[in-house]
Amino acid sequence: MLSVILPAYNEEKMIRKASETIDRILSAEQIPYEIVFVNDGSKDNTWSEIEQAAEENPHVTGILFSRNFGKESAMLAGLAEASGDCCAVMDCDLQHPPETLVEMYRLWEQGYEVIEGVKRTRGKESTLHRMSAGLFYKLISKAVKIDMSRASDFKLLDRRAVDALLSLPERNVFFRALSSWIGFKTVSVEFDVQERTEGESKWSTRSLIQYAIKNIAIFSTTALQCVTIAGVAVFVAAIILGIQTLVRYFSGHAVEGFTTVILLILIIGSLVMISLGIIGYYIGKIYEEVKGRPRYLISRKIGRKEQ
Repeated sequence: MLSVILPAYNEEKMIRKASETIDRILSAEQIPYEIVFVNDGSKDNTWSEIEQAAEENPHVTGILFSRNFGKESAMLAGLAEASGDCCAVMDCDLQHPPETLVEMYRLWEQGYEVIEGVKRTRGKESTLHRMSAGLFYKLISKAVKIDMSRASDFKLLDRRAVDALLSLPERNVFFRALSSWIGFKTVSVEFDVQERTEGESKWSTRSLIQYAIKNIAIFSTTALQCVTIAGVAVFVAAIILGIQTLVRYFSGHAVEGFTTVILLILIIGSLVMISLGIIGYYIGKIYEEVKGRPRYLISRKIGRKEQ
């Protein structure tokens, strides 16, 4: 059986449409399935819509978080509660085309354990968004040694891969990278990002920047290495400036005043403060991991797993 996990945050307009569309496509292909909606602390009527969809379709189940824990936690919760032999994760807004699920499932039947959805086209995006996304994926690809230039959360995982993913102990997770990091027999499927038909995107430029910073810190030490590189660069610059100052002094052309000293203090002070901020961010993530709090808390379940 195929379990389709759909994280949902303020998606009241898309729940029924997503349920009906996936049901129509998978039923036509005679693929046994369940749909697992994970309501990530929505403030609208998303949960009511999930309850209604579960009443109309016995294949639909729902999970309600006690509050908003984030998309990564919602995806992991759906994987943990799913009962399928393979599990697909996709966006509730149907920007990940449901028709691609059929191709992914057929590849799983052929023995592939991780089927990665990669973006052929990204749909309509602002120039700033596209440039920011490109920079982020270049940084994360270099840091984790995995090509993530066209990566997405749209994936189908075999039960063995799901269990391996869920066994990882860290609390702060980057699903898009971890699902590649675990390995297993992998193949890629290209898809075109679809336009949203209802509602609005929950990802602003600010939230995307925060998401990028968080995941780079979670999955790599690149930022810490940048601190070392900056320190070396300042040290080299200080040596050059020191030599220049000594040459001017002994040649009788020393510059009067404290301009050079002030500039050095400002540059070094700024680098020290930025470095402390980066180190502090990593220490904060370590603190979150050490506390060992659960990734999410479930308030209610409905459907076949209703409790």
